[in-house]
Amino acid sequence: MLIALLPIVAAFAPAPTLERDIVAELNFARSQPRRYAERLRDYRRYFHGKIVRYPGKPEGLRTAEGIAAVDEAIAFLERQAPVAALAPAPLLAQAAGDHVADQGPRGATGHHSKNGDDPRDRVRRRGGGNYVAETITYGPPSAEEVVRQLIVDDDVPGRGHRRTVFAAEMRFVGVRCGPHKTYRVMCVAEFGRKADGHY
Repeated sequence: MLIALLPIVAAFAPAPTLERDIVAELNFARSQPRRYAERLRDYRRYFHGKIVRYPGKPEGLRTAEGIAAVDEAIAFLERQAPVAALAPAPLLAQAAGDHVADQGPRGATGHHSKNGDDPRDRVRRRGGGNYVAETITYGPPSAEEVVRQLIVDDDVPGRGHRRTVFAAEMRFVGVRCGPHKTYRVMCVAEFGRKADGHY
């Protein structure tokens, strides 16, 4: 988990292309994992202990694992076979947007909505199925930072976000980003085997 060293509470309006750029960045990582590993090798140069200060983030981010999580991700990527690109799925994006609308104004975090719904419930409410997986980032404002956080998966036991990103059976994704009361921006991605979340 990455934590900004300075508190960030002001509203943030994501760029209109952010969601599209996240899909493109996910597909770059999925289709060319070894080339993505080179990006992480560059990123690791900016660590000072457990603090990383990279271009565009001079105030720095505090990590839980430091460079060890980055090195572990690089080793994973060197072994990872390329997987098929994800296609955008509007229904999954709508379900992701529902979660952004629920959590963002409240500054909440996690995979459950205020009413207790989980990702499957949100997709079903939109008319889809329940074979979905969800990733969420809070704070990263760019596609590169969002996807890097999911792949490094600092302080996440089992690297569940990374496993979702590289799950070969997941062929579709819907992404929505929006303002977050505490972390300025949040991005939700719903992954599905089919565009409607059915098996």
